[in-house]
Amino acid sequence: MIRSRRLFQQFLVDGYAILEAERLNFFRRNQAKLKVDKYCNLTESQQGVQTEGSSRGKIMILPSSFIGGRRFMDQLYFDGMSICIHVGFPNLFVTFTCNLYWPEIERLLKSMDLKAHDRPDIVSRVFRIKFEELLADLTKKHILGKVVACMSHFFFNTN
Repeated sequence: MIRSRRLFQQFLVDGYAILEAERLNFFRRNQAKLKVDKYCNLTESQQGVQTEGSSRGKIMILPSSFIGGRRFMDQLYFDGMSICIHVGFPNLFVTFTCNLYWPEIERLLKSMDLKAHDRPDIVSRVFRIKFEELLADLTKKHILGKVVACMSHFFFNTN
């Protein structure tokens, strides 16, 4: 199956869609257990704000642990702002991207006669390993000075 190129990609996408649908169904079925009634004032305060399609369907509150949800994004923002209050504003902005032609990726795929886009699992695994190495270099070896890491945010203060 892992050598079936686009079929493997379709399998991954379908698997992710199934998992995400099950997570959303869990939140839909367990709104009472998640104590959604505490957020009534949240919906009342947003009644004046109408967006297209907001009058249809049933309101479902997602917890802040749901990655990609509004409350998750708000939590990341507030975490970043609180770090800025305590540590100071960042001096550097670092972007780390993946190279499909990294030797590690090419070496793994050469024996299977596949391209990097045929095996996104290998590409993401190699990227994660390299990202962890970069994070260790920045936080433990202090290559760029004092570094504060929070979730996906990094704050660099070289003062």
